[in-house]
Amino acid sequence: MPKMKTNRAAAKRFKVTGSGRVRRSKGGGNHGMQEKSRKRLRRLRKNDMVHSSMDKRLALLLPNG
Repeated sequence: MPKMKTNRAAAKRFKVTGSGRVRRSKGGGNHGMQEKSRKRLRRLRKNDMVHSSMDKRLALLLPNG
């Protein structure tokens, strides 16, 4: 049986934490900054966790994660 290949697009977007949860960055922080409040931009800098309902899906994309 061949090894499962990691989806490279997913590997660049998601990181698996030590406890096994999946971390992602927040969207909406690339352009149109003048319209967004400083508070909102500060919040976008922080990472977020992927919802638990998506765990099974991401396990297929990141097999050795």
